[in-house]
Amino acid sequence: MHYKKPPVTFSDQVARLKSRGLKFNIESNALLYLSNISYYRLRAYTYPFQDNSDDNHPFVVPVTFEQIIELYQFDRKLSHLVFNALEKIEIALRTQIIYQWAMTYGSHWQNIPSLYRKPVLFAKHINNLQEEINRSHETFIEHYKNNYTTPSEPPSWMSIEVSSFGLLSQIFCNLKKGKEKNAVANHFGLNDISILENWMHCFSNIRNICAHHGRLWNRRLTAHIKLPTNPQNTFIANKRIYPYKLYAALCCIQYMLNTILPTNGFKTELIQLMQQCPFPQEKEMGFPDNWRSEKLWK
Repeated sequence: MHYKKPPVTFSDQVARLKSRGLKFNIESNALLYLSNISYYRLRAYTYPFQDNSDDNHPFVVPVTFEQIIELYQFDRKLSHLVFNALEKIEIALRTQIIYQWAMTYGSHWQNIPSLYRKPVLFAKHINNLQEEINRSHETFIEHYKNNYTTPSEPPSWMSIEVSSFGLLSQIFCNLKKGKEKNAVANHFGLNDISILENWMHCFSNIRNICAHHGRLWNRRLTAHIKLPTNPQNTFIANKRIYPYKLYAALCCIQYMLNTILPTNGFKTELIQLMQQCPFPQEKEMGFPDNWRSEKLWK
């Protein structure tokens, strides 16, 4: 099918939304917002209130444009909060992974094939890591290249420091189980290595959503969170939650932060932010009833 839809002016975008049943308090404000936030970016926030089985997408829930903007702004604040939390977790994970293997296998352990479970994945990941090193403009990478010739690759504490979170997750998952992997998991209060591998994969996906300004609030996550059965520290008691909704990931983020920085303010900020949500959307995000009564969130 050939796409034939023409571009639509900002004024016509307002008119189209009005014809579909969206209310406006001040139309001139809507024009300003639409000139700075694209119509299709906001579509992700109007979608839950429309009949999307109808080609015209009429609004079937009473809602105003201003409320849609409030929801968009809430999601931006949520995304920033989660992104900042994941930054702390990523840095801590990177530090532990580099340290545990370097202390046993030396500066360039990342290049030792025998440490990995799947040779094909090892070759792929090392190639990807080299590409990220080549793209890096970090001073310590440039210093190594200008002063050392052997080995040609920088040591792990430089190389892995410039890897993406996604690649870090893949490298960690492919590393063979042993005392080093156990030490990393134990550092974060986990007895099951597979749980940490899962969390790293899920966190890297969520981090990418936040980094690319994607909708987070009611998203169905493609990477499903696994919940620990015997965590070392306080976790949620109610585990009858959706593994593909955001609440499950938020619980795991809070758990990790509690081991990295016990005085972190993530839960306080999250609770305050949830009180500002313009619609009763906790259920859409996977929050169960009485979630605030969990020890993890107190």
